[in-house]
Amino acid sequence: MRTSLGKRLAFSLGMCVLTALGIGSVAVHAADTFPSKPIKMVVPYPPGGPTDLVARGVGAAMADIIGQPIVVDNKSGASGMIGADQVARSAPDGYTFLANASLHVINPHIYKSMMHDAFNDFVPITQLAAVPLVLVVPKDSPIKTVADVVAEGKRKQNGLNFGSAGTSSAQHLSGESFKNLAGIPMQHVPYKGSAPALTDLVGGQLDLMFDSMPSAMPFIKSGQLRAIAVTTQKRVAALPDVPTVAESGFPTFDISTWYGLWAPKGTPDDIVAKLSATAKQALQDPKIAKQYATMGAEPVGSTPQEFAQYVESEGKKWAKLVKQANVPLQ
Repeated sequence: MRTSLGKRLAFSLGMCVLTALGIGSVAVHAADTFPSKPIKMVVPYPPGGPTDLVARGVGAAMADIIGQPIVVDNKSGASGMIGADQVARSAPDGYTFLANASLHVINPHIYKSMMHDAFNDFVPITQLAAVPLVLVVPKDSPIKTVADVVAEGKRKQNGLNFGSAGTSSAQHLSGESFKNLAGIPMQHVPYKGSAPALTDLVGGQLDLMFDSMPSAMPFIKSGQLRAIAVTTQKRVAALPDVPTVAESGFPTFDISTWYGLWAPKGTPDDIVAKLSATAKQALQDPKIAKQYATMGAEPVGSTPQEFAQYVESEGKKWAKLVKQANVPLQ
């Protein structure tokens, strides 16, 4: 009796071990074969905007490395929340991920209710780039310096109007912060992304805009827009002759934006790590480095752990900026 029971227990234990080993081998095999089909990169803004430009460059380089197409899907609207929500609801298998800007961690401090939790419904993959913003005006504008902005804002009866990529975007908060520091009336005009806002700025429908350098640089280089100042404490290599807002009379002004990749919550760690490593390798491509440099963007390529810590700290920083800019809850 005891011998028979012992044999049955030993057999059961052996089967459990074999089953566990089998499951492990299947998991490893799945990780090794990822990706086995095209991947979708959701960009929650229109084509031609800064997020789209940064994402498309690195996406093409990543596709070359992993041997599968990475298809960019522009899902704009609601300050980037429509596209982000689509990713949050996607299968956590690595075949759909989000390319977003710092607006991803700003929205929770602007909107009373959101379709998703920006911090807990996503897994950070990597930070792609850090980017200053640049204050630009139409080429025929009388504004040539930051001091001119202040003077023109005080002279105009209804103040100046400024465009942005959407309510609560870095462009919006930059304008609000400057308005409060300068003490001038400025009216915010939100758009569904930088591209349509820049079109109206070039056409003279807007007075000015604080925009991300990747989308503004082509217009600056073509002479359609004039760069007045950059928003970081130090000048940037792409525009060495353009002063900072800080050195133009507002020493505390220091704002920049950034771009990163996120996967849906529950995406396996090994797949997240593979996507992160692929993105980092892509960012080291000299062609990508050159492309980013011409846009004024600095490649980063952080690990998922590093990016998770950065996302948390940036969430706190932007919460403070939102409060200082007196941006009302939407």
